[in-house]
Amino acid sequence: MTAKAKVKLPLPSGKVAAVAVGLGAALLFVLFVFAAFLTNVGPDEFAVRQVFFGPKKGVQEETLGPGMHFVMPGYEKLLLFPREMQLLEFNDSKVHVSTGATSQPSIRIQTSEGYQVTVDVTVSYRIVDPYKVITAVGPGALYESSLMVPRSDKVLRQNLGELNAEQFYQGLLRREKADNARMRLSEDVSHAGIQVWSVMVRDYTYDNRYQKAIEDRKIQDQTVFKNRAEAIAASQEAEKNRVLAEGQATVDVERQRGRAEVKKIQAEADLYYRKTVAEGDLLVALAEAEGTRLENKALQTAGASNLVGLEMAEVMAGSKIIMVPTDGAGGVNPLDLDSLVRGW
Repeated sequence: MTAKAKVKLPLPSGKVAAVAVGLGAALLFVLFVFAAFLTNVGPDEFAVRQVFFGPKKGVQEETLGPGMHFVMPGYEKLLLFPREMQLLEFNDSKVHVSTGATSQPSIRIQTSEGYQVTVDVTVSYRIVDPYKVITAVGPGALYESSLMVPRSDKVLRQNLGELNAEQFYQGLLRREKADNARMRLSEDVSHAGIQVWSVMVRDYTYDNRYQKAIEDRKIQDQTVFKNRAEAIAASQEAEKNRVLAEGQATVDVERQRGRAEVKKIQAEADLYYRKTVAEGDLLVALAEAEGTRLENKALQTAGASNLVGLEMAEVMAGSKIIMVPTDGAGGVNPLDLDSLVRGW
């Protein structure tokens, strides 16, 4: 027996188209269901669920974070709120407003002196509890228009209005009032699930009357400071000159004392020299006198005449010889000096 092979015949083209349409419709249905029953909460958002009817009617306390959440159409919906930092800027210049910030006109404060100060302020805050925002203020951006803007304006006017026009120049005091405004504003909006991070005074401008008055006063103050500084400088210069004069006088006195000391030392040295020379001369004179005395004493001893004769012979060595008689009445004894001296 021969087996009969089963052969699958291709579907007609009309059936292929019907299958494709069916698959497409199914896919569209799935996407529709996906879009209708799922709501996406972005990474910079959070949400709360609002139920329209039934036993759980109203806003639910649970806070939903980022991701896809199931929502039954017609029965409930998600109320979305930003979770990043929010900026509220009071600034008349649109150019200087930060991107994404809520802009309001600058705050104009009347000081106690009757001058007007225009202040640019930036308030930074964030939503920490969307359920409190819904129940205390309402959905959408009502927390901005109905809460943050009027409360910030009021609190800033109260705290910054405590400064007079001159005190706006004092940075520490101005920052202190801004921090007080931050704490007061934070207390006012905390019940609505909003946290205030900072209040920063960015700029302040006086009206023309006060601007001129303060400039004139500053010029006057600077003139007073300049004159005072010049007086102090003159006093310091006089003190410097006095110290220099005293120093010069001390130097001159020391120089005179040094010169006197030098003269004294020179006089003592000269006296010592003359005294030493005199003592030496005295010793020489005494030695010469002693030598003369000893010579005289030696000449008075026996045989001294012979010694003198020998000395005379040495003195007369090399002289011409004169022959004189040495005996008889006219005889000369050359060794008898006394006879020679008497004879001559």
